[in-house]
Amino acid sequence: MEFGIFVQGYVGKRAETDPLAEHKALMEETEYVIQADKSGFKYAWASEHHFLDEYSHLSANDVFLGYLAHATERIHLGSGIFNPLAPVNHPVKVAEKVAMLDHLSGNRFEFGSGRGAGSHEILGFMPGVTDMNHTTELWEETIAEFPRMWLQDEYQGFQGKHWSLPPRKVLPKPYGGSHPAMWYAAGSPPSYAMAARKGLGVLGFSVQKVSDMEWVLEQYKTAIVDAEPVGDFVNDNVMVTTTAICAPTHAEAVRIAASGGLHYLPSLVFRYHDTFPRPEGFPVWPETLPEYTEEFVEVLIEEELLICGDPDEVLRQCERWERAGADQLSFGLPVGVPKEETLQTIRLVGEYVIPKIDTDPVHRTSRFRRGG
Repeated sequence: MEFGIFVQGYVGKRAETDPLAEHKALMEETEYVIQADKSGFKYAWASEHHFLDEYSHLSANDVFLGYLAHATERIHLGSGIFNPLAPVNHPVKVAEKVAMLDHLSGNRFEFGSGRGAGSHEILGFMPGVTDMNHTTELWEETIAEFPRMWLQDEYQGFQGKHWSLPPRKVLPKPYGGSHPAMWYAAGSPPSYAMAARKGLGVLGFSVQKVSDMEWVLEQYKTAIVDAEPVGDFVNDNVMVTTTAICAPTHAEAVRIAASGGLHYLPSLVFRYHDTFPRPEGFPVWPETLPEYTEEFVEVLIEEELLICGDPDEVLRQCERWERAGADQLSFGLPVGVPKEETLQTIRLVGEYVIPKIDTDPVHRTSRFRRGG
C-alpha cells in the first residue's frame, strides 16, 4: 500500500479573526506537500473547488500544482480533481494542462477527474440545471477524448452534444510518450465499478471507514479484470482518504484531535456536497456537529473512523487499511490543527510507518505507464 496526502485550501473559521487566513492556509498546504515529499509519501492530491467558502479555496489547482512541480523532487502530484465538464473547463484546456504538468513534473503528474462537489458549485456554471445527474452525461461524453488528444499527432476533432472541436494539434503532448495515469473521483459504490470498466483508478473520497473499503473494493476489483480502458493502459488502483494525527504519545495525539476543530469539516461537507446521503440525525447547516471531546476521539479511533495515536498505533491502523485492500491511503490532513503539529504527523508517518508498509521504491502508476 502506498501513501499520499490530500489538500484543498481549507480556511474554516480562521478568517473571522485573521484577515490573512486564506493566504496562510494555501501557503501552509504547500509546506505540507514539500514535507511529504521529503518524508517518503508517494502522492499529493490537490482539489479543484469553486465558490465553497471556508471549505475549499483551492480553485486554481493547476497553478498550485505547477508551483509544487518545481518545489518537490519525487512525490507524484495529482489533480483531485480537474473538472472536465465543458461549462466549467473546456476539455482541450484540461488536456493541455495535464500534458504541461507532465512535463514540468517529469512524469510525476496524476490526472484525476470528476463532476464537482454539488449543486452550489456546479450550478454556478450551469444555471437552470435542476438534475445533478446531468453532469454524468457531460463527463461520459468527454473522458475518452483525452487520450486521443494526447496520443494522436493531430487530434481528429470532436462533435458532441455539449462541446466540439475541429481537427487540431493539441499541444504539448505528454512527456516521453503515453500519458499520465487517469483516475475518477467516486462518490458512490456503483461509481467504482464504472471506473473499473473504463480502466480508471478510483479516488475514494466516499469511503469513511475500513469496513466500507472491503465491499466497494470487491466491486472494483471484479470489474477491472474485464476493463476496456479509455486510456493507453489500465490503472488498477484504489485510493482512499482518511484523517490522520500522529504524535509521540497517544495522549498527545488525542489532545491534538480534540482541540483541532475537526467537527467543523464534516459539517461543511454536507453543507456543499448535497448529493451525498446525509446520515440520520446529522445537523442541517448552519447547525454543525458539536465539538469533539477526547472521549469522542477515542470512539472515532475504536470505530476506525480516524487514524490517531503514537507511531506504533498509527502503523497498526494503517495496516488495517492495507489488509482491507486499499492500494493507496491518502491523508486528508486534520484541518484546524496548527501547522507544526500537522508537519509532525507527516514526519512521524514518514519515519515510522511508511518504511514498514511501502517497501517498493517505484510508484504503482509508473509501473502501469511503463507497461509493467
